[in-house]
Amino acid sequence: MIVGQDRAVAQFTDAMRSGALHHAWLLAGPRGVGKASFARAAALRLLADAAGPPVDLPGLDTPADHRIAHLLAAGSHPDYRELERLERTTGGLARNISVEQVRSLGDLLGATPFLSPWRAVVIDAADDLEPSGANALLKMLEEPPAKCLFLLVAHNPGRLLPTIRSRCRRLDFQTVDDDAMTSILIRELPGRSMDEIARLVSLAGGSAGRAIAYAGLDLAPLETDALAILREGDPSNARRSKLAQGMSAKAAAERYAAFLQLVPSLIAREARQLDGPRQERALHAYARARETAAIAQRLSLDPAATVFQLGSILASVP
Repeated sequence: MIVGQDRAVAQFTDAMRSGALHHAWLLAGPRGVGKASFARAAALRLLADAAGPPVDLPGLDTPADHRIAHLLAAGSHPDYRELERLERTTGGLARNISVEQVRSLGDLLGATPFLSPWRAVVIDAADDLEPSGANALLKMLEEPPAKCLFLLVAHNPGRLLPTIRSRCRRLDFQTVDDDAMTSILIRELPGRSMDEIARLVSLAGGSAGRAIAYAGLDLAPLETDALAILREGDPSNARRSKLAQGMSAKAAAERYAAFLQLVPSLIAREARQLDGPRQERALHAYARARETAAIAQRLSLDPAATVFQLGSILASVP
């Protein structure tokens, strides 16, 4: 079930029912708000309805016991492909979706569909395409086979080729409100207390994916320390030095990545409660924190130095 994105669901289902479904859709919005889940649900519903038996459920829901749902869950549906960054032999994910992965779609697009007239391709995320891969995809979007649906997840659609964007119908996804976030986390994190879920909702800034990633990382002490700097400053540098030291170990990589996302969210939340010059400083700090976090991720900057810099940005608000 897709929660918190009713407008996007309605737009897509209306297009399906119209019989004039556009061949390529750009699912644009922040990370963690359900774009990839939407893409998989949309592909499943389309393929299930086309192959039969037709689904008698609202929105994009498909019964888990539908034969097409079983095939997609097993990764064995012959008319469906999904592209994402691959695991490297040395560990972690590849930096990009390669041109070879995109070209591999040729086998799907060049063959007659097996189970229905429809084929579906999900790319999660199109932002991750290497330049030659983006160009290869563009050729497919320019001359698509009949009844082939492309669903492109995009966290930063401005990074895509303008010619790719122009060939897609765009669906915009928004951050999820607190009630929808709570519903999603109760479903995805069974056994968690309501207090913990409420804390995750508060930390994640409307991104359910981010909240799920935060679960189990023990971010409460980081939030406490960051808020202390944000509200009281750090004249001796002791607080930001403590944070930086705690993030310097290799084992802290996941908490560091979460901290990069956490700091702008904390500043934005605090700014809403301020006014006058302090609010102005908070808004300026928010922009600087977002920029610092983005650069740190893109350039793999030293974690300790980056955390210390973010601490300095927090300390500029009081």
